[in-house]
Amino acid sequence: MLDRLGTGLKDAVKKLAGKTVIDRAAVEELVKDLQRVLLQADVNVKLVMNLSKAIKKRSLEEEPPKGMSVREHVLRIVYQELVNLMGDEVTVTLGPQIILMAGLQGSGKTTTTGKLARYFQRKGLRVGVICADVFRPGAYDQLKNLCNKVNVPCYGEPGVTDAVKIVENGIRELKNTEVLIIDTQGRHALEDDLISEIIDLNNLTKATHRWLVIDAALGQQAKEQAARFHEAISIDGVIITKMDGTAKGGGALSAVAETGSGIVFTGSGETIEDLERFDPDSFISRLLGMGDLKSLIEKAEEVMADEEFDVNAMMKGKFTLRDMYKQLESLKKMGPLKQVMSMLPMGGAKIPEDVFDTTSVKMERYKIIMDSMTNDELENPSVISGSRVHRISLGAGATPEEVRELLKYYKTMQRAIKGFRGAGGKFNMQRMMKKFGGM
Repeated sequence: MLDRLGTGLKDAVKKLAGKTVIDRAAVEELVKDLQRVLLQADVNVKLVMNLSKAIKKRSLEEEPPKGMSVREHVLRIVYQELVNLMGDEVTVTLGPQIILMAGLQGSGKTTTTGKLARYFQRKGLRVGVICADVFRPGAYDQLKNLCNKVNVPCYGEPGVTDAVKIVENGIRELKNTEVLIIDTQGRHALEDDLISEIIDLNNLTKATHRWLVIDAALGQQAKEQAARFHEAISIDGVIITKMDGTAKGGGALSAVAETGSGIVFTGSGETIEDLERFDPDSFISRLLGMGDLKSLIEKAEEVMADEEFDVNAMMKGKFTLRDMYKQLESLKKMGPLKQVMSMLPMGGAKIPEDVFDTTSVKMERYKIIMDSMTNDELENPSVISGSRVHRISLGAGATPEEVRELLKYYKTMQRAIKGFRGAGGKFNMQRMMKKFGGM
């Protein structure tokens, strides 16, 4: 969904950028293109019409700021109005808190609870999880397995049907945690006893946040769920899951924004790392091909904090194959390569799907080849001679050409890192940003 929506928005904006004159006809054509793209993404018709009126009115009546061309002014208006369509950004604090998770069965609530635990853990907080889903068989086992992967304590009482009692005991058991996340039961439909139970849990826990998990495939029907749960426990954030597999994601996004609850995270992958903070500015920037370097840097910093990675030594010129191995591991932890690349300002360039697949496969092959190297070879790649290339290729089940390709890639990386160093061998962040911006 996001690929199609992003491509459509970029095409509409690109068409405007190619116009020699920005007049009423050009603005009206842009608005029609935007309407078509947003309606195809299942965004609510009323919201699309309001957006269209705002863009047309502002584009034709507002004077461009000093130093800004009419074209840039119109593009800025489109950007601002699309951001407004997504609703306000929800603040996520990084201190002690209790989070109550709500949602219907099948929305991805339990998986999201595990991802959320990992998110806060990576921020350096002590996290605990309580399984209060007494409706779905296997809910506790699923949540426990997810938490075990990242060493987060998970409390539950399989077989017990009193969710309030489980949560009472869980709060006592996990009293030393800073962030407590409670996964509640879901049903196939909005039922009175489901709403009644979550009201009781909210009163018991005095939850800091009450977050609703919604499947993007619901489209505009998400509004009804958001409104009903909001009425019961004052939902202050929504997490939309499965954003990577539906044409209705635009409907879910806009429906939730219309309720005023605000979107706090989006999920678009299967691993426990695949949860992303929703920032309307960043979201629209990426859809328009403008990138999101802020989020990219945050992801990189989180991953590097997990690694024993000597950045200073690397920036002074000591960049070995072992360092490159760690980099490939870190890149994998940052999430799918496609997601990482979407954070770079690509200027509307479309990268074919098979490029991401090929690159991911190649990175895995490189790691296998490096696993066949000795410590000395990893630390001093210059010692790798023709006979060693042959030995490494045999050990890795690779061809000598693949080993040489890896060594060539390493030298390219080494040169790039030297290029990021400024005078005196210091790392130049501005220079790196310029390089990224020119991609």
